[in-house]
Amino acid sequence: MRPLDPRLLRYARATRAFLVLSVALGVALAGLVVAQATLLAEAITRVYLHGADVRAIGPVLAGLAAVVVLRAAVAWAQQAAATRAAAAVKRELRARLLAHAAALGPAAAPPSGRLATLATRGLDALDAYFAKYLPQLVLGVLVPVIVLARLAPADLVAAGTVALTLPLIPVFMALVGLHTEAANRRQFRLLTRLSHHFLDVVAGLPTLRVFGRAKRQAAVIARISAEQRRVTMRTLRVALLSSLVLELLSTLSVALVAVGIGLRLVDGDLGLATALLVLILAPEAYLPLRQVGANYHASAEGLAAATEAFAILQTPLPAAGASVPPPAPVVFDRVVVTYPGRPALPPFSATVAPGELVALTGPSGCGKSTLLSVLMGFATPSAGTVTVGGTDLAAADLDAWRRRVAWLPQRPWLGAGTIADNIRLGAGDVSLAALRAAAAEAGALGFIEALPDGFDTPLGDDGAGLSAGQRQRIALARVFLRDAPLVLLDEPTAGLDPETEADLLAAIRAHAAGRTVIMAAHRPALVAAADRAIALPAGAEVAR
Repeated sequence: MRPLDPRLLRYARATRAFLVLSVALGVALAGLVVAQATLLAEAITRVYLHGADVRAIGPVLAGLAAVVVLRAAVAWAQQAAATRAAAAVKRELRARLLAHAAALGPAAAPPSGRLATLATRGLDALDAYFAKYLPQLVLGVLVPVIVLARLAPADLVAAGTVALTLPLIPVFMALVGLHTEAANRRQFRLLTRLSHHFLDVVAGLPTLRVFGRAKRQAAVIARISAEQRRVTMRTLRVALLSSLVLELLSTLSVALVAVGIGLRLVDGDLGLATALLVLILAPEAYLPLRQVGANYHASAEGLAAATEAFAILQTPLPAAGASVPPPAPVVFDRVVVTYPGRPALPPFSATVAPGELVALTGPSGCGKSTLLSVLMGFATPSAGTVTVGGTDLAAADLDAWRRRVAWLPQRPWLGAGTIADNIRLGAGDVSLAALRAAAAEAGALGFIEALPDGFDTPLGDDGAGLSAGQRQRIALARVFLRDAPLVLLDEPTAGLDPETEADLLAAIRAHAAGRTVIMAAHRPALVAAADRAIALPAGAEVAR
């Protein structure tokens, strides 16, 4: 259990300013605690021993009131600073996390369900860490030291008793925290698994309903939810029990100090003013440490999420390599791809000349989609090489390479936004004329202009509001707008009727002039439209 993860200082600069401010406010608050105890002990002593009235102790009471007001103001400032720091840290971590995941690419980036849970609910849990745990951690370090510094000149015995019993609280807090940290990590992993599974089920719900499997998936989600609930309750039980342990330790420690004060006060070895000062200050020395233990559990989920985020941020990015200048011959030399525990692409060799329209053929699972992923740099060959113009793709600058490639996956993604936003995705800010030209080339201009808002027509997630053929044409217009010298198409006519397929193939043939086009093909019409077909060897178990 780390009191403060140093990676927060490295990845979230707002943490540093917050820590400096927290230390300054913590020193002020500790000083006010000592001042409040001193003034309160002074007022009680004057009234009890000397019979002073309210007028006589007026200045002391005024000072006490001022200290109370200042203490409340410092506590408010600390809370306000913590809230602002939490928002800044979450914003910075989210931006870094999403940028790093995008830079890693599909091959190395975490699954979308895990990333979504981490970037939303996971990092939101850091609120408790910054608003409650870190301020108390600062106070837990400063207040006992300042209190002991005040107690030592007044009563060395009481100061020694406090100094001996104080370390028991962090020791037991660390022992319990180790178990709590592991429990919170299990809880977060289970929540991520549930979110990822739920996202997959929602995306595939229409297909599940067609095949009558929706109810079975509902039962699976219910089972995972019940398991997550049990893990959460176990974590809460540990948190409550640990709070009881810390409360018991601090209560016994304060009682030990109080008994020592009482015995020496009866024997006449200790004055009333000093006894009151010690009795008031002793609980203040233990209180911040008790609060650290209690608030650690409230912030443990955020720490678990931050640990997951740091693991992603520390994943090395692909090194920038040499520039690859297409159009140029694409050469596959005994390329093999193996995913963990399963082959995806058996040994494959072929050459694609510039300007060719090539269809990759073979049975389902032979590795056609995997081969396109290798060309995009999303998958790394386990053996063999892929060279473009004599440059090994493994040593290439993948960002520069991808800017020269247009890719149409088997299930193109259309996001919530306008039709224009979806077509210009990845192409930057382009003119309406360029959008119209790309849409016309893909055969989409007619139905787009027939819509009431034309290119400004809003779409739902996954292109909701359009037919399958219209979604495919929008995605194809996106490919045409990039005007890339190398075009990769993965089953571009999957799920379309023959008439729509013929129209799309005509558009692809027209766009292929002067470009290198490689497409994964199952349907005979796709193979017939190609200049030549390259059959992949069978033998891979999974490759999609």
